[in-house]
Amino acid sequence: MPSQSSTPDDLVAEVDARVGAAVARPGSMADAIDGVVPGIVATPQNAPEVSTMLAWATETGRTVLVQGGGTKLSWGPPPESVDLVVSTAAMNAVDVHRHGDLTATVQAGATLAETNAVLSRHRQWLPLDPPWGDRATIGGIVATNDSGPRRQRHGAPRDLIIGMTLARADGLLAKTGGIVVKNVAGYDLARLMTGSFGCLGVILTATFKLAPLAEASRSVAVEFSDAALCGPFVDDLLAHAATPTALELALPPTTMLVRFESVEAVVLEQAEQAATLAKGLGGTPTILTGDEETAAWRAHDARLFDQEGTIVKLVVLPAELTSTLAWLDDATSTRRLDYRVTGRAGLGVLYLGFSGPVPEQAALVTALRNRLPVGRGSAVIQRTDPELKALVDVWGPVGDGLRTMQEVKRRFDPTGTLNCGRGPGGY
Repeated sequence: MPSQSSTPDDLVAEVDARVGAAVARPGSMADAIDGVVPGIVATPQNAPEVSTMLAWATETGRTVLVQGGGTKLSWGPPPESVDLVVSTAAMNAVDVHRHGDLTATVQAGATLAETNAVLSRHRQWLPLDPPWGDRATIGGIVATNDSGPRRQRHGAPRDLIIGMTLARADGLLAKTGGIVVKNVAGYDLARLMTGSFGCLGVILTATFKLAPLAEASRSVAVEFSDAALCGPFVDDLLAHAATPTALELALPPTTMLVRFESVEAVVLEQAEQAATLAKGLGGTPTILTGDEETAAWRAHDARLFDQEGTIVKLVVLPAELTSTLAWLDDATSTRRLDYRVTGRAGLGVLYLGFSGPVPEQAALVTALRNRLPVGRGSAVIQRTDPELKALVDVWGPVGDGLRTMQEVKRRFDPTGTLNCGRGPGGY
């Protein structure tokens, strides 16, 4: 167990001595996670230093939280305590770009923007676009399985990852998967780690399959008078064999933003077809390209993620999209909450932002979960203030998978060293 007499300076000296380099410093309010100030913050330069820190933490009973760009530190319940924050900031390179195989291995601390700047030299990219890609790191994106509008076409990190190196809680370094898309059979630990929220191990590098950069892009912005028209528009698009890379809705007011990326002739034809279908439903479409298109997508992200307030990730059956939007409009009005919604209209993955009296926010989340039982959907709080977290569980019901999660956690991290209590179901 940790010594109660150990000061932050003592711990800094102890970690630096173990690693053999000056990598640690005392934590400060600027490092706080939901108001909890970590004892120390360490920035290892390589995998062996991470391994040494984790071995020290496990041996001495310290708790560890891993930090990349810090864009997701508020996700999950508030930590009871954090003895050591391990920052991946110094491990930020693209290790290998196998452009002939359309794969790349990237260190966990590299931001998505930095990674794609390197890959673009060979007209390739990692087709992920979660919020704050200029700050969000590869490790954090993989650990949370975070994605953005282009999930419609390219999937989430779990669909793109093919290999990984990681450090277990006891410091053991491990490698899983391979470096090409076709790998040998076996346990797919890379996908198990993807979305584990840093509870099972520290991601050091990740290997992904890539996509070629598209030659051209067009987006169609559509204004609808009624949210009930979004579902039929999506159905019409997909029925006409359209292949959008992003199929987004936003409200209020009700708008849709559809993106096509391919060769010039294809994107122009599909954009015009989408505009025609929108008009047939009474919508007002505008085809966007160049700077106008770029500005429209920036505004789409900003309308929710750059605003203050609570954000809840909703997953619903696509067939229930229209009824869910109608229910949200009524439920937020009844509870005197200002709200906005964006998300993947074709996949049923929505992001609900709202603000107002905290008890009413708690009541809305509870009502959402009652409406979306396990197996039909979920409502997970991604961002809010500690007052709401004290009233409502961040994750909500997990279902029958909780026992399996707890057992996996016990096998990978029996001492509860890593991000303990902050993962799904509190594992």
